[in-house]
Amino acid sequence: MTAPPNRAWRVRRRLVGRWRRCTQWEFWPMWAFYPPVVAWILWLGIKHRGLTVFTAANPGIPDGGFIGESKHAILSGLAAAGDAVAPHRLIAPDADPAARLAALDAFVRHIGTTYPIVLKPDVGQRGAGVRIIRSSAAAADYLTRVNGPVIAQAFAPGHEFGVFYVRHPGETRGRIFSITEKVLPTLVGDGVRTLETLILSDARAVCMARAYQAANAERLHDVPAAGEAVLLVEVGTHARGAIFRDGNWARTPALEAAMDRVSRTFEGFHIGRYDLRTPSIADFMAGDNFRIVELNGVTAEATDIYDARNSVWTAWRTLCRQWSLAFEIGAAHRARGVPVTPLWRLLRSVRAYEAVD
Repeated sequence: MTAPPNRAWRVRRRLVGRWRRCTQWEFWPMWAFYPPVVAWILWLGIKHRGLTVFTAANPGIPDGGFIGESKHAILSGLAAAGDAVAPHRLIAPDADPAARLAALDAFVRHIGTTYPIVLKPDVGQRGAGVRIIRSSAAAADYLTRVNGPVIAQAFAPGHEFGVFYVRHPGETRGRIFSITEKVLPTLVGDGVRTLETLILSDARAVCMARAYQAANAERLHDVPAAGEAVLLVEVGTHARGAIFRDGNWARTPALEAAMDRVSRTFEGFHIGRYDLRTPSIADFMAGDNFRIVELNGVTAEATDIYDARNSVWTAWRTLCRQWSLAFEIGAAHRARGVPVTPLWRLLRSVRAYEAVD
């Protein structure tokens, strides 16, 4: 067995990771990536005579789904979609963690399943606080630490996709704007190196080393067997380390019809991204056998932009087109009498969300 890398090697690899995060745009922080998109949004506000016109794009979601919306309320809006939505229940705040655990156990019995299940904050973004829970003890620990409203959701195994949907008011049928294939990263052991060393040695994993090490803190010094595949994260969120690829190869007329059918069950929804899972890609492309785990409104991204094969210019163009659609739909709804959230109230919502977050 070879000697473990020394501290100097670890420092060098972390510096490599930081350099690559600076030179590969998909890892840029929001403050570095979003200025051109913000400039475009300001122009759209002038063009449509209202900076917050986009808040009318989804009348069925508060502020169109700008920030701080209840995930449970949105999923409940899809109740008529039936089995297309993963079963879920809101676990309300309670001073007694045992009462919350009892509510969770009742939900698990109601849906006739066992662990694992998913727990996540009812209000949250970019995958913060999402956990796959595999035991009652882990659930009790989560519910003790997370005091706010929590969604319990049946775990949907399989492949994960993000499907961005758009429908203008008055259109007889909506369309898919983009599809993202979400890949959960894995590393393969060699029976010699620790998981920490494997992360720091990998050309892409080193860019997300901090996130991967935090997610695997308890096993960083384990040595995976030769050929053993080690899953680094379990949640399909780019900010948490999932790999996003252009999934538009999966677009079919059957899938487009299925997403339109589901979307029409939610009165007042016109633009946003579904996050869903399916055990069979063939079924998914046939518009069947998928479970929606989340629906995000007007500020959701068409996340296929984060495919490493895309240039930053392609990403900017896509997001600018997406925001153009949000303003167009919002303006059309405004003309029909749908109220637009004033800027002062939107800013107040942002401050309230940041105070809780």
